[in-house]
Amino acid sequence: MRAALPILAVLLALPMGVAQADEPDLRVAIDQARILKIARPAETVVIGNPAIADVAVHDAQTLVLTGRSYGTTNVVVLGTDGAVILDDQVTVGSTEAGTLRIYRQAARTTYACAPQCEPRATIGDTQTSLTSAIGQFTAREGMVGASAGTTP
Repeated sequence: MRAALPILAVLLALPMGVAQADEPDLRVAIDQARILKIARPAETVVIGNPAIADVAVHDAQTLVLTGRSYGTTNVVVLGTDGAVILDDQVTVGSTEAGTLRIYRQAARTTYACAPQCEPRATIGDTQTSLTSAIGQFTAREGMVGASAGTTP
């Protein structure tokens, strides 16, 4: 158990409430953000692997942790005096709510179903379904940009 954490009252806001950061690790869903409140002002914030998670400083005591890819990394927050405010693991996983996954042997395709099912680009899906979903998204964004006059 980390001795410094209980007195720091570092909190992680979760959809169903608030969890203490002295849990085994901080969890965030891929492509989602979590607010991380710290008890003292931060001077330095470091994320171990920015390909897995990212952290943005909202203000000196509010950080925004964003899941980028599946995996585990760490976040280190140092105070103005150089003392460690937080040094914890960050686990990024998927959110299953509102999704449908179809498996054909080892091949997987994911759909977002809210309420109707539409293809969703998800890491771990087959290259064909991932490329198709990304292509459709890119084409749609191009049409939206063209109609708004923001594309060259």
